[in-house]
Amino acid sequence: MPGAFTSFVIFCGMRTGSNFLEASLNEVPGLTCHGEAFNPYFVGWQGRDSLLGHDLKRREGDPSGFLARLRAQPGLNGFRYFHDHDARVLDGLLDDPRCAKIILTRNPADSFISRRIAGATGQWKITRARDRSKAGVSFDAAAFETHLSDLQGFYLSIIRALQTRGQTAFHIAYEDLGDIDVLNGLLAWLGLDHRLDAPSRAIVRQNPEGLAETVSNLPEMEQSLARLDLFNLARIPNLEPRRGPAVPGFVAARGAPLLHLPVRCGPEASVREWLSRIGAAASRGTDTEFTRNSLRRWMQDHPGHRKFTVLTHPALRAFRAYRMHILSDGYADLRATLRSAHDIDLPEGTAPADLRRGFAGYLSFVRMNLDGQTGLRTDPIWASQTALLDGFAQLCHPDAILREDRLDADLAVLAASVGAKPPPVPAGPDDGATLLAAIWDTDLEKAVHAAYRRDYLNFGFAPYAA
Repeated sequence: MPGAFTSFVIFCGMRTGSNFLEASLNEVPGLTCHGEAFNPYFVGWQGRDSLLGHDLKRREGDPSGFLARLRAQPGLNGFRYFHDHDARVLDGLLDDPRCAKIILTRNPADSFISRRIAGATGQWKITRARDRSKAGVSFDAAAFETHLSDLQGFYLSIIRALQTRGQTAFHIAYEDLGDIDVLNGLLAWLGLDHRLDAPSRAIVRQNPEGLAETVSNLPEMEQSLARLDLFNLARIPNLEPRRGPAVPGFVAARGAPLLHLPVRCGPEASVREWLSRIGAAASRGTDTEFTRNSLRRWMQDHPGHRKFTVLTHPALRAFRAYRMHILSDGYADLRATLRSAHDIDLPEGTAPADLRRGFAGYLSFVRMNLDGQTGLRTDPIWASQTALLDGFAQLCHPDAILREDRLDADLAVLAASVGAKPPPVPAGPDDGATLLAAIWDTDLEKAVHAAYRRDYLNFGFAPYAA
């Protein structure tokens, strides 16, 4: 959006060349970069305790007012923003399409070593090469992983925020800071007519040497970096649609401050009945059909409450969904589609061979559906438990995650935590565990794992013991 920007922000990390970029930008008439305006320890630049009439205390008490004052200065104004700067202004920056976003990056290994050198020498910015102090440093693998995690998390959050807001940013790398064509391209993108003849000479690069000359334990560093999955090759792609919190399905006990966030095709009926039996006889029962507002009121009215959910092994949960829903009359349209569009041989009867064949086909469909490879919506009965819990977390987090295979013991502990006597856990409807055991084999285990690999990883499920 050239010409449409009224301010700018540089998203960057420490030792990424942000001082150098700022110096070049501040040579442009009508453009001012106000340093680290929201650094929690100073205002603008190291050693400064005020900027534009705002000292630390005033800025801390009114960050939005300080931002407004900075933006109101003549010309195009901006500042550098690091991952640990005042988060209260971040949403306002991201929401404003007239605020130009510049993303400055550097090889994280280089920025990490540069930071350690600066810490050793006490020099964070120099203006003359002869003033530079040299220092050899050692590589700390654990500290680097923290550094890398902070950087990646920060940049990814910024990029996603811009994606969801329909905005873009100007990306510039540390190596580009000396490229006058790139710098002038940035000015053009900002909508400015001025062009620079050369990058700023007010700042001198502090560490021109290579890593071999500055890192005392370079072989150890190389070995540590080789072990890191820098490209996240081991990730499990998540193409499953995001889910909402499903508040209307929440169930609260009347006799104790307990709230169940149910996972579909888990032990829903048993837990609901258990909740209805807890507490004094006169106060027993459950409350359901919550809205967001009524849920907040319930939480406010029940201090010391416990919110919980129950996980089920993916194999049993998948078979429960298949048997109780897919093969039932309630999903007639879906069943017809699975047969016609996905060539799944769904059985009419309950013969083990027929059940197994249909279940294997259903698992293949679930895997494709969760990977975004079908046109059908992702129903909560087969959505991953990971996605369902992520949905809960949009509004409230369960503070206890129980397991169906030890439900009696887990619910007893939960009841005791709120001072209630636990009733026996009633048996639920036949979940088909006996039928599943009759058809279970290693191929089905592989199929369940392929469909629900995120659940296996996130919750540590072992192979199903039929």
